[in-house]
Amino acid sequence: MEQYKLQAIDLTKIYEDGKKGLVTAIDHVNLEVKDGEFVMIVGPSGCGKTTLINILGGLNTATSGEVLLDGKPVEGPGADRGMVFQGYSLFPWLSVQKNVEFGLKMKKMPKAEHAAQAKKYIDLVGLTGFENALPKQLSGGMKQRVAIARTLANEPEILLMDEPFGALDAQTRVVMQELLADISKKTQTTILFITHDIDEAVLLGDRIYVMSRRPGTIREVLDVNIPGVRSHESLVLPEFLATKKKIMDMLWKESMDAAMDQ
Repeated sequence: MEQYKLQAIDLTKIYEDGKKGLVTAIDHVNLEVKDGEFVMIVGPSGCGKTTLINILGGLNTATSGEVLLDGKPVEGPGADRGMVFQGYSLFPWLSVQKNVEFGLKMKKMPKAEHAAQAKKYIDLVGLTGFENALPKQLSGGMKQRVAIARTLANEPEILLMDEPFGALDAQTRVVMQELLADISKKTQTTILFITHDIDEAVLLGDRIYVMSRRPGTIREVLDVNIPGVRSHESLVLPEFLATKKKIMDMLWKESMDAAMDQ
């Protein structure tokens, strides 16, 4: 039996809505992420993507099903899963260096070590020279780089990312996508990334899970085979466009069916 870094087994989440009664957000979701793999999740609005990643991160509990990390049950948040959200969640009174060091200090790492560890990841995300800057002095893309560096500095077993570039302008977003692709390659970090952007999913992912409309299920799993280094130049390759069209067609159908369900 193949060992996965992260595995979701028959995850279902049902919650109570004051107006609608019981609502099933996700329904018997199964997914696997291999060690060092970059996996994307896409789906129509409201399909339960964020609910799913919050359960995987231990921030929410499933009604039924199980989450395994390295074959062991996940029973709550943990340093083994680093999470990056659309909001940067930086401490505004701390410098870039101090923000990245924060988690390392909480782990009681010796001061000299956590300073060097933070510097390593600040350099990795391209913020050398900004160590003493405050968040208010940074652009949105730079703030997200700090958030990524802070999470990576803790060296989690897997990075869980919930639409981290959703608030960025289009040009900055592509720059951040290329940066993350490069970081993934250099560090071999295992990443599970949620997005509503099909281009982003195809550009970054080794595999893509396509979710259905609510209640969210896994509609299809696609392997991405794009030659060469992933960059903005990949966006016009035939392999990229063919995969993008396949996902667009699936999500269009799901969105139309969801509209008919109203």
